[in-house]
Amino acid sequence: MIPAKYPTDDALMGTAIEEARSATDHGDVPVAALVVVDGHIVARRHNEREAANDPTAHAEVLALRDAAEATGSWRLDGATVVVTLEPCPMCAGALQQARVARVVFGATDMKAGACGSLYNLGCDPRLNHEFAVTQGVRAEECAALLTDFFADRRQSSSP
Repeated sequence: MIPAKYPTDDALMGTAIEEARSATDHGDVPVAALVVVDGHIVARRHNEREAANDPTAHAEVLALRDAAEATGSWRLDGATVVVTLEPCPMCAGALQQARVARVVFGATDMKAGACGSLYNLGCDPRLNHEFAVTQGVRAEECAALLTDFFADRRQSSSP
């Protein structure tokens, strides 16, 4: 368990933004997730799809795995997950299955967002668990990480 305690969503997102920057070191899209239990970060990860050649190595899935190990339970009741980008359907499903209480995200994802933009898996009463969603925390900074990353990729691939 990481001992630092963060009282606000804004401060937590700042930590997630720092973590997201690490993804670019190995060519991954700069997205990061933190799992917070009782005000303490128990897991923090960034995307590793390219590094691991694993289509499921999204930051949220990796952070949930680490949090389950750190807490000794796959049930992350009461946990808050802070993510720089709105979770996709796979990740929203994993968050739902982990029984998290709340998801906080920065940038919306109009192409694949599953926590309010395209789908809303966190608030679907047909599922066996729902979680609260807070969106738009430091959204401009989170979006800028992605915009800059893809602009750099386009620029480096042009002749």
